[in-house]
Amino acid sequence: MGKYTRKLEEIKRLIGRLQKEAPDKIGAFHNFMEAVEKPSALDLKQKELVNVGLAVAAQCEWCISLHVKGALNAGASREEILDAAMQAVLMHGGPALMYMIPVEEAIDEFSHE
Repeated sequence: MGKYTRKLEEIKRLIGRLQKEAPDKIGAFHNFMEAVEKPSALDLKQKELVNVGLAVAAQCEWCISLHVKGALNAGASREEILDAAMQAVLMHGGPALMYMIPVEEAIDEFSHE
């Protein structure tokens, strides 16, 4: 199991624990997430690309894992994902540039599944 697949597993375990410990809160968050992620003015691929950029700006490897995988599943290309991530670098600077490393690693890992 690769590093970014492990990160996805960590997310699943966290959500599972929170569903038991705080079901009303995690349920409300899940409902909100589903409502926001439904295609509307932006389709799923566009939303996942935005989320990749936000994950880089937030410097969250778990978020990068989740949204790179989501972008690939929604049909985004490597070039589109990297372009979205570079938008975060433009707006967030050098620290965001370093998070291009996990973006590239996650693309490579999930592209070979």
